[in-house]
Amino acid sequence: MENQTTVDLLQHEFGWLAEGYVLIAGVDEVGRGAFAGPVSAGAVVLPLDRESLVEDLAGVRDSKACTALQRQRLEPVIQEVAIAWAVADASATEIDQYGIVSAARIAMMRAIEGLRPQLAGWPEALLIDGHYMALPLLGMIPQKAMKKGDQRSLSISAASILAKVHRDRLMVELAEQYPDYGFEFNKGYGTKHHRNQLNALGPCSAHRRCFAPIASLL
Repeated sequence: MENQTTVDLLQHEFGWLAEGYVLIAGVDEVGRGAFAGPVSAGAVVLPLDRESLVEDLAGVRDSKACTALQRQRLEPVIQEVAIAWAVADASATEIDQYGIVSAARIAMMRAIEGLRPQLAGWPEALLIDGHYMALPLLGMIPQKAMKKGDQRSLSISAASILAKVHRDRLMVELAEQYPDYGFEFNKGYGTKHHRNQLNALGPCSAHRRCFAPIASLL
């Protein structure tokens, strides 16, 4: 993403600006494929009139393309530059109750709700990662959901990084509560060690019982 031009990085934000929207939130979720823990979401509103914006956020890209150390270094930079930012979760229990896609939408909506105190209202438009992740319960806010948005929008990339760092911290905390599954290393994903521990010990309350590898053990 570093080699892309400013227009490439912000073309979708500028598209909303051209239609008269200023407070544009990038939204992304992380942890959808994990066996355990919450699904988390980030929402970020960037100052699009800031001439040095792309330079100030150099290195910000899809969180999956960053190392853990890079994400940790970028987190306070994004928080400092952003007009508003928020992170939120939907729990493993909610994932079991509503399904992973609906739970991811719930986490996204909670993150967007978290912007309101900073903005003194709702964001004016949304850019959402995932072409099927439109948020029908926020239908009053213009929104664009797009495939690989975390690679195409600086706002979504920033949201992705905040969500990932936040969720990783939660998984480290879960590792203290449930030390046998290696959550501090696998972050709840189905690594070989994690699967072996599941087979040996069974799931804990942090596991998503609706996911097939967990359901097969119950």
